[in-house]
Amino acid sequence: MSKTTDGDKEQSWIEAELEDSFDEELEMEIDDARISRELRSITDLRHKSSIDRRHYFHELLRLQAELVKLQDWVVHTNYKLVVIFEGRDAAGKGGVIKRITQRLNPRVCRVVALSAPTEREKNQWYFQRYVPHLPAGGEIVLFDRSWYNRAGVERVMNFASDEQVDQFFYDVPEFERMIVRSGIMLVKYWFSITDQEQQLRFLVRVHDPIKQWKLSPMDLESRVRWEGYTKVKEEMLEKTNIPEAPWFIVEGNDKKQARLNCIHHLLTQVPYDKVPIETVNLPERVFNPDYERKVLPDALYVPEVY
Repeated sequence: MSKTTDGDKEQSWIEAELEDSFDEELEMEIDDARISRELRSITDLRHKSSIDRRHYFHELLRLQAELVKLQDWVVHTNYKLVVIFEGRDAAGKGGVIKRITQRLNPRVCRVVALSAPTEREKNQWYFQRYVPHLPAGGEIVLFDRSWYNRAGVERVMNFASDEQVDQFFYDVPEFERMIVRSGIMLVKYWFSITDQEQQLRFLVRVHDPIKQWKLSPMDLESRVRWEGYTKVKEEMLEKTNIPEAPWFIVEGNDKKQARLNCIHHLLTQVPYDKVPIETVNLPERVFNPDYERKVLPDALYVPEVY
């Protein structure tokens, strides 16, 4: 048996660190592939991504490295970026947002997912509760649903009157032009999936205890009102697709393909470039010969079950 060198030990440790840093993505992929026995008996449909899994991981990591460069450029130039993610329930918006934020600094890139408006917010100017979440210089904000709730769910579910919807369509183009004039880059994505694909994804949520929290009463109602959502979506895209902030449609039936395509497209929308990074030198630890580490009580430690 060959003798293990110090170099081999160091390389082995580095490899373990790299594997650990990639485990989060692997865990999410395993979760996506997990399917309950009960659901298997409901449908015998088979699905295979058009992208090879190895190629998917390779491209995802490459694109995420580019996202880090974009982040550094945003901070360096004081750039302001807003990305809106809209689409039907279970269309894959959350999966893309997870992959975008996965390796970014949460102090630079944050996700905004607002709950239903309070009574006070219902009596505010409609856009008022969204404005505080817009970015300052050097920030990226991802809206997991946005002010377009009024043109979608609020309209279909009759939470907004016809007058309120008409006012929204009148106001939103100018509101977005104001955002852009203020120096904020605004990118809008609509995630599109078929009726059958949404049904299958909802079935996964119904029969999977880990994912049932994703299925709200509003999601269930959206199945009933599929055609209503289609009608208002088409009108929304027509009335709010302005040159200053156009819509981009992401085909979402293939999750892997949708993630890569969306991230790649987002990178093409921002004129980022590589910025100078200061060299980091790890300082030597200072040893104090007079310091003696105290022994802490066992009760303070988390039990090592694994």
